[in-house]
Amino acid sequence: MSGTRIVEVRAGILKKNDELARALRQRFETAGVYVVNLVSSPGTGKTALLERTMRELVAGGSRVAALVGDLETDNDARRLARSGADVQQINTHGRCHLEAEMIGDFLDAWDLSQLDYLFIENVGNLVCPSSYDLGEATRVVLLSVTEGEDKPLKYPTIFNSADVAIITKMDLAEACDFDAAAAQASIEAVRPGMQIVPLSSKSGVGMGAWLELLDAGRRDMMAAHAHT
Repeated sequence: MSGTRIVEVRAGILKKNDELARALRQRFETAGVYVVNLVSSPGTGKTALLERTMRELVAGGSRVAALVGDLETDNDARRLARSGADVQQINTHGRCHLEAEMIGDFLDAWDLSQLDYLFIENVGNLVCPSSYDLGEATRVVLLSVTEGEDKPLKYPTIFNSADVAIITKMDLAEACDFDAAAAQASIEAVRPGMQIVPLSSKSGVGMGAWLELLDAGRRDMMAAHAHT
């Protein structure tokens, strides 16, 4: 296959994905469910953050569900189900990202109007997910203190396509000799003005700010939809 043909096929795939994502976004907004897409490299603590987030939201009376993307196994989905929320596993069988069509295939099990939040845990990858809109209201990229402060400079596209950056595992920052100011400067260099939330899923530091951000995001979405 020629280089030109590869580009044409890829453009066609992304166009179809974007059309499906727009339809999903409209569906989510109409139902009043706030959708958050979490992206990161493997091992940054997505599942730990999501487990604690969902547990606290459920305890506070919110109606929560999650879609979990992995190449294989349902280990993370079973772990997240302990939060008391409804969880479904999406196995991509080799694909390095989730796509809008995959999301749509798994929604019929839920009455979306009965949900406040739907979290999507994307496949651990900092490259492919940046190109695929899933109809989410907010895309959140995670950076752990164990990865190095310059990760945003190495993978600018995913950070530039996200709305919020979370610095995870802050309880390990001192042990890792992590320079928080340098990390935030790297994020700012790629996406000036981006919201940054340092937190620890283990200790709970920063969780309050994260939950407030989610609440504000959902309220903003509802207000915007009410005026359309």
